[in-house]
Amino acid sequence: MLLEWTDGLVLGHERMDDTHREFVDQLNALGEASDDEMLDRLDAFYAHTVAHFEQENEWMRAIAFPPAHCHTAEHEGVLEVMREVRRHLVEKQNYNVGRVLAREIADWFRGHAATMDAMLAQMMNMRGVGENVSELGCAHGGACS
Repeated sequence: MLLEWTDGLVLGHERMDDTHREFVDQLNALGEASDDEMLDRLDAFYAHTVAHFEQENEWMRAIAFPPAHCHTAEHEGVLEVMREVRRHLVEKQNYNVGRVLAREIADWFRGHAATMDAMLAQMMNMRGVGENVSELGCAHGGACS
């Protein structure tokens, strides 16, 4: 297991914590993948990560999160590395690169969650923001459907 879900990763925003728990599960599955499973697990992890980052990006837009540009730049950097690793897997069949990616993302995630995501969760909680994006718009005068 590359990254164990612990109380130290809990940020106090239920939806974000649930998404992060799924991220850790997907990350560990990638890290433990056999060569035959590697591409499928990477694709599943990438799809989850895109949705995860889009969710956080939407929250940041909805609350006008001041350091959003730094946070989204980190997200895009991780996605670009994932796309490059996928290209490498397909072209060279060097499956170890997927395992290296998983280890590096585990290290990155610990810091990212403890800093950028923790600030986002704290700001959303301080503003009394609900658990879904549609509530964000309602809470801050936006259009509610």
